[in-house]
Amino acid sequence: MPRNFLDALAAAIGAANVLTAGRDTAAYFTDWRRQFHAAAECVVRPASTAEVAAVIKLCAGEYVAIVPQGGNTGLAGGSVPTGARRELVLSLARMNRIRALDAIDDTLTAEAGCVLAQVQQAAESAGRCFPVSLAAEGSCQLGGILSTNAGGVNVLRYGNAREQVLGLEVVLADGSVWQGLRTLRKDNTGYDLKQLFLGAEGTLGVITAAALRLRPRPSASATAWIAVDSPLGAVRLLARLRARLGECISAFELVSHRCLQAALVHTPALANPLGAPHPWYVLAELEDSGTFESLQARLEAALAEGAQLGDLRDAAIAASQSQAAALWRIRETIPEAQFANVKHDVAVAVSRIPALVEQAEAALAARFPGVQSFIFGHVGDGNLHYNVGMADAAATAALIDRREEVNRVVYDTVAALGGSISAEHGIGQLKRAELARHKAPLELELMRRIKRTFDPQGLMNPGKVV
Repeated sequence: MPRNFLDALAAAIGAANVLTAGRDTAAYFTDWRRQFHAAAECVVRPASTAEVAAVIKLCAGEYVAIVPQGGNTGLAGGSVPTGARRELVLSLARMNRIRALDAIDDTLTAEAGCVLAQVQQAAESAGRCFPVSLAAEGSCQLGGILSTNAGGVNVLRYGNAREQVLGLEVVLADGSVWQGLRTLRKDNTGYDLKQLFLGAEGTLGVITAAALRLRPRPSASATAWIAVDSPLGAVRLLARLRARLGECISAFELVSHRCLQAALVHTPALANPLGAPHPWYVLAELEDSGTFESLQARLEAALAEGAQLGDLRDAAIAASQSQAAALWRIRETIPEAQFANVKHDVAVAVSRIPALVEQAEAALAARFPGVQSFIFGHVGDGNLHYNVGMADAAATAALIDRREEVNRVVYDTVAALGGSISAEHGIGQLKRAELARHKAPLELELMRRIKRTFDPQGLMNPGKVV
């Protein structure tokens, strides 16, 4: 990178925040799963929206591409360079202020570099709740969450990340700043521009701050680990619980026995909540007003009814918050416990989850003898993490080398059921080519037209999405 350009960056944001040495930049150039790695010419760490705008203006003048990066916890390679051209990584980590919190309007305005747990804690301090909850909430950042439209365990009740956003502040590809930090619940004055940037993975502009919608903090929660015969049993149980308990069901997670075993091996301090093994489990949580005892009693009654009707085999209801936390630790351990395999983040209609599992399992077994699937996820909103490996590390490594063949089986099954190849992790580099197989030509062209309109030079996170 020309010295005068580095000098200009240093003048804009401070020399200490322009990183070029390998020991300083290495972590920014590799994704969390170490699947994608490429070097950029530097890493810049602005501390304000004005500094972000200054950096992007300099990049536009030098035709240098910008790779926005938050906590770098994504699974699709969307937050790291491609190495295909001149690039720099734009880290938002120093932009980590809570700008405003209004408990009457139930809004919180935060900068893009705020870690999710920080946003949750700020809401909690005001007696409110920010309902997005992810396993990586101690390290993932708000800008990345919004740029990928992250989901998490509470989508069933509260919706994806985009449904928590009232307004955005965005730096565009020419360095201009769109001030859209509105906190209105109703604003019918033309196109809802913020929706273009939510889920765009930084390909249209850089989100620097967001006005978020807060929710009342539930006064009680009740959590249960439930054994079921099959994914069909889980879907039937969900329907029965929703009929009985309504919207207070905040999470309904499906876990295969193989996933539970992997978590127990990975973290020996964990324990099987039911002792005896079962083929499938559900981790369900209710949140509502009232007392823990009353909510627990409602859950217990609903599960007793489900047991009588054959919807479940057994269940353990947490008797305290610490017991509930222990159940959630199992679920949160699963991604890391089966880290190395062929991963898929897919979605189908809830009613079609049993068909997805049945059809994909049969097709994979026929194509790859000895295959083992690690299936878990947010069955309440149709999103499964369908991960595929083998019995040992060497065989799994060989299967990973055949990733494209495995993907074809899973994605074709998903497509036949009217589903999506990406539910909450985005497209990034990982699924960019696959996207072209599953989107209609007109839909892809409309996406390209939007990209060209907002980013005519193609500088914003190139090589991702479209």
